[in-house]
Amino acid sequence: MSRSLREGFLEIMGLLEKALDIRAYYHRILASNIANVETPGYREKDIDFRKELDSLTEDPANIQVKVKSTTDGGIAAVDGNTVNMEDQIVKMTENTLMFNSLVQMINKKFSMIRYAINEGRR
Repeated sequence: MSRSLREGFLEIMGLLEKALDIRAYYHRILASNIANVETPGYREKDIDFRKELDSLTEDPANIQVKVKSTTDGGIAAVDGNTVNMEDQIVKMTENTLMFNSLVQMINKKFSMIRYAINEGRR
């Protein structure tokens, strides 16, 4: 590989790795929201994926988690809980699909490298 191609590959792999880390962290946040759906006073937590990816933070522990004071409808439950189970299931499904897509992209990159190393032979 030429130096610029190698650097480009490493940059893309680093970005994909970071995206996977953020998606995995977001999955834990969503699981926590779902687990606390009936906990009085629990506030839904969320992250802004695009903002976190743009921030280039290396450590997932530094991801900014937002705490919602109301549900998307603008009100909290009588007990103060702001988690809507249906919304969390939709978010978790979307997050899982995005995570799996990132894994497929990484697999494709490595398949291309294997192909190049083998010069197209199997």
